[in-house]
Amino acid sequence: MEKSTLDQLRIERSPEKPVQGSKKWIYIAVALVTLAAVAVAYFAGLGPAASIEVRMAEARSSGGVGQSATTVLNASGYVTARRQATVSSKFTGRVTEVLIEEGMEVEQGQVLARLDDSNIRASYNLANAQWVSAQRGLTETQTLLDEARLNFQRTRRLVERELASEQELDRSRAVYGSLAAQLERKKADVEVAARQRDIYALQLEDTIIRAPFAGVIVAKNAQPGEMISPVSAGGGFTRTGIGTIVDMTSLEIEIDVNEAYINRVTSGQGVMATLDAYPDWEIPCHVIAIIPTADRQRATVEVRVGFDELDARILPDMGVKVAFQEVEDTGDSRRSVSGVLVPQAAIREIEDRDYVFVVDQGIVERRAVSTAGARGSDILVISGLVADERVVLDAPPELADGVSVREKKQ
Repeated sequence: MEKSTLDQLRIERSPEKPVQGSKKWIYIAVALVTLAAVAVAYFAGLGPAASIEVRMAEARSSGGVGQSATTVLNASGYVTARRQATVSSKFTGRVTEVLIEEGMEVEQGQVLARLDDSNIRASYNLANAQWVSAQRGLTETQTLLDEARLNFQRTRRLVERELASEQELDRSRAVYGSLAAQLERKKADVEVAARQRDIYALQLEDTIIRAPFAGVIVAKNAQPGEMISPVSAGGGFTRTGIGTIVDMTSLEIEIDVNEAYINRVTSGQGVMATLDAYPDWEIPCHVIAIIPTADRQRATVEVRVGFDELDARILPDMGVKVAFQEVEDTGDSRRSVSGVLVPQAAIREIEDRDYVFVVDQGIVERRAVSTAGARGSDILVISGLVADERVVLDAPPELADGVSVREKKQ
């Protein structure tokens, strides 16, 4: 009785139902979407410390501390090329092909033009045939000589055995000696034919006009169909050159200095040049040499001035003004005009102050600087920056202290 009563009071628990598999996949999908959103926000710059891509440059030293440059003489001259040539042919001929245009860069040995080679090629073919004929004649004589030598040796043995007469021996000896002499002459004929062929081969090569050195074509003087000659011909119908080539790495400045002031110029002296075409661009130069002779009529001495660094804007025959400088040791760093040079695009003006953004291990630091004027496309920074530090060019407006940057690939 009591047992049945207790059974009625027992609570029946139904087994727990497992989580459906579809709900598990829903949870996983929600987690993946959340991770993707975080990743997109990070790479879009919404995450921590996204770097900015900028152009950079390196500050360059401009001179020694405590030195100042003083202009001791002003003069003017022209840009000239030390290596310049009007390329012509070795003989008079008709131009069949011209492969150059003004402004084209050429390498040493590059073909510039070709001349008509029909007559020379015919002579070369004839000389080559004569050389082949001479070689065959040499082979024939060599064969006859071998036969004559065997005959001479055979006759000599017969004479020793008294089976042939001395007359036959003399005859075989003469034939052998004659053919030996003919062989030597045929060898000389082959050498002469070969030399004759080489002459025409060289003339064929001369019909191809090549660049004597690497440079730039500044003038094209001939066209296909025109006659060209290494010397000037009357009538004006014959060209004296294919074109003019200039070695742009040999550009320098030629200046005629009045002999009354030549004592102010020394070899190796610093010079600041300004092209008439670019009056705001100061180009550092130096004196290469003072030509040791004077012009009696003009009372001048020629001075050669070289560029410290060449630029594509410097062209032959440009007018230029130069200032010969003398460097003095002031002994006072406060009077120094030295500093570092940076591109003008590195300077940013904020509230009438000049700033640069210095990059150190990918982090930007805004730094106030003092400048001392432009130096061509650069600007001289006399305080606040040292050589070899990297600065940002054309800094974007959002750039500030502590921002991470990376260099833009050119």
